[in-house]
Amino acid sequence: RARALDRAVARESFKVVLLLRLSPVVPFNLLNYALSLAPVPFGHYVAATAVGMLPVTVLYVYLGSLATTAAGLDAGAAPRGLRVALGLVGLAAIAAVVLVVTRAARRALDEELAPPSSAMPPDRS
Repeated sequence: RARALDRAVARESFKVVLLLRLSPVVPFNLLNYALSLAPVPFGHYVAATAVGMLPVTVLYVYLGSLATTAAGLDAGAAPRGLRVALGLVGLAAIAAVVLVVTRAARRALDEELAPPSSAMPPDRS
């Protein structure tokens, strides 16, 4: 599996690093060490990491803004119940997007790491 990942990273470093960053299954610290041993150009690593961490970062920022609203520090014109309902709908939407992106990343990574199918028919001797 490690050799397959190394070959995949060598072929399409940006795509593989991006998919690994989108997947929450692999801890970032372990991934950082593993990618330091792989043939990943620095520019691809930085760009893919920035893009791959964006959905979770947006989710964390949104959760922080909900904490401000829940604490009553946000004095808007909308009624409190409506603000909370809209905030929860927004949170659910962002969580759904993160879930969909994570599943797509995991599926694409599994396809990338799958062993190549043999093109030769079985021997009938």
